[in-house]
Amino acid sequence: MTIVATVEPVAGQSTNPLLQEWNTPHQTPPFSQIRNEHYIPAVRAAIKEAERNVKQIVKQKEAPTFQNTIVALQTASEQLDRISSVLFNLNECNTDAEMQRIVMKLTPELTRFSNSVNMNPKLFERVKAVYDSREGLTLTTEERTLLEDTYKGFVRNGVNLTGADRKAFARNSERLSELSQQMNRNVLADNNDYILHITNAEDLRGLPENVVAGARAEARERNMEGWVFTLAYPSYGPFMTYADNRSLREQMWRAYNSRGNRGNKNDNNEVIREMTYLRYQQARLLGYENYCEYVLSDRMCNTPVQLATFLSDMFHAAMPFAQKDLAEVSVFASRLGAELPLQRWDFSYYSEKLKKERYDFDEELLRPYLQLDKVRQGIFDLYGRLYGLTFRETKDIEVYHPDVKVFEVMDGERFMGVLYLDMHPRASKRSGAWKTTFREQSNIGGKQVRPLVQVVCNFSKPVDGKPALLSFGELETFMHEFGHAIHCLLTDCTYPSLSGTNVKRDFVEMPSQVMENWCYESQFLNTFARHYETGDTIPGEYIQKIKAAEKYLAGWLCVRQLNLGLVDMSFHTLTEKIPGRIDVYEQQHTKELLPPVEGTNTSTAFTHIFAGGYASGYYGYKWAEVLDADIFSKFKQEGIFNRQTAEAFRREILSKGGTEHPSVLFRNFMGRDPNNGAFLIRCGFIEDIDLSRPQR
Repeated sequence: MTIVATVEPVAGQSTNPLLQEWNTPHQTPPFSQIRNEHYIPAVRAAIKEAERNVKQIVKQKEAPTFQNTIVALQTASEQLDRISSVLFNLNECNTDAEMQRIVMKLTPELTRFSNSVNMNPKLFERVKAVYDSREGLTLTTEERTLLEDTYKGFVRNGVNLTGADRKAFARNSERLSELSQQMNRNVLADNNDYILHITNAEDLRGLPENVVAGARAEARERNMEGWVFTLAYPSYGPFMTYADNRSLREQMWRAYNSRGNRGNKNDNNEVIREMTYLRYQQARLLGYENYCEYVLSDRMCNTPVQLATFLSDMFHAAMPFAQKDLAEVSVFASRLGAELPLQRWDFSYYSEKLKKERYDFDEELLRPYLQLDKVRQGIFDLYGRLYGLTFRETKDIEVYHPDVKVFEVMDGERFMGVLYLDMHPRASKRSGAWKTTFREQSNIGGKQVRPLVQVVCNFSKPVDGKPALLSFGELETFMHEFGHAIHCLLTDCTYPSLSGTNVKRDFVEMPSQVMENWCYESQFLNTFARHYETGDTIPGEYIQKIKAAEKYLAGWLCVRQLNLGLVDMSFHTLTEKIPGRIDVYEQQHTKELLPPVEGTNTSTAFTHIFAGGYASGYYGYKWAEVLDADIFSKFKQEGIFNRQTAEAFRREILSKGGTEHPSVLFRNFMGRDPNNGAFLIRCGFIEDIDLSRPQR
């Protein structure tokens, strides 16, 4: 028997676009038709449909098989997945107060539905029956992975719990989903609540012309005189790096680093305290010592001991260089009259000045050569050279905001997917940069469904008739998120839960971080980096200086990233509620080299681990960085545009999604296990090492 997802008529379906078939190009969301009032009835109707589909799987008389149970579960909530992806993606990048209320209302309902599936004992009986007979089944590698993941998913979501434990697990799950949304909402609110309004031009000293122009444009948008700086990174970052006015730098730094910690209605101290304790309780109910142990049991780095060893080894390698970086910046700053020790609002400012002196180079000189449209085309062309892809802009696909551009991605005549690019900050959009999907790739029963992928960034807007110009750091960010997008667009799997970036969390950043390496290669930069006014190619001396400065502050930046991983680990190895304030707790669990600042911290705005799926997983950025350096060493050896190397990377890693364990995928591409050497060389921590052997 084949289970077919059913759709029964529901009230309002004929007029609710979320419940209709989307007769749009590639079945893309019809954003112009969707209004806030459509979400609640649509989600509730889709939940009922999914419940009927699950009930049909459970009640069938045929014996459990891979097709009628495991595959059927992949499609049981197809419509719900489609609707919720629109709602939650727009809540991240184009929200309003009403949408936030809708999300808070629907989140517990969605969690209850998820719990009703994951904790359904009769459904699990069927899954377990298939799992127990797996050795006698003829399954592909992907099918075997799906079966194992499905079985483990039920167990990890509490299906074996009974009585009070079962109720507690379900209740905690629901509350955790609410808290996650509350965390995001609070950070966005605090982000938008603060502005720095400047009316005295003297306070702008040191700031680049484009940053001043952006602040002037921001003031005009708000009908204010002078200049307005916000906590959006294109405004905040340059201000901290270049503004001569130290007291204003301090004010901006304190505002940014007190988000969620201001004692107002957006305060996240209690949110974090409750979340971390509930996560601990969930782990204990499942038989784990702490939440970190629970998470790592399904990762490449699979125990807290292994993680602690990894972090310790990385700290051991990086800390002497970080201390050296701080000492050199401090000596330089003292020479310029700064009072020591340096404070946190001083480091970016003086380290940038030292970089300029040491390398005779100001990164702002790069900005005119990094016009956003040209950078985008340069990235498109790179993927054309590596994989034969083309990107065709289209106006036929609807967007949710005028800033968004849409592209159809082709591999020759084969349609690979739709790419949405949303590049500029606004009050309705959270800070940072990310990749997401409106639809995953799949090919169940020969029905090829290609992905709808979105890259969201917060890059400086065009101002005063000038195009949007990127910093070098923003170029790296664009390349990083585009790497995630390509991982989705090149995936060629059968089941949506395994396609694209649905891989183990400490592997997911590797393909995106690999792509950042091209930013330092003259062969790549010369393909697109031209002055937006003169058309001149980026000077060779600039590229040489980029390369010369590649290792600048490598130790400092490495320790900063490791500290975030350390904070994450400390929260998720807890066995009790956090006593006292979160900022104090954070200070006790980091190896920071600059003095702490009372009332400020990272944690209360650390949405990656409290609202973004990286709980006990932030170390994954550094873990994946070791992998990406190793992999790029192969590209360097064989040619950064070598089509055979790229095709092997596509075939062995990008196209496979999560269909095999990442250790296997890595080994299939590299021919060996990982080697730390390329990462250590890239950072300047060692000079040379034999990269042909595994060394991790």
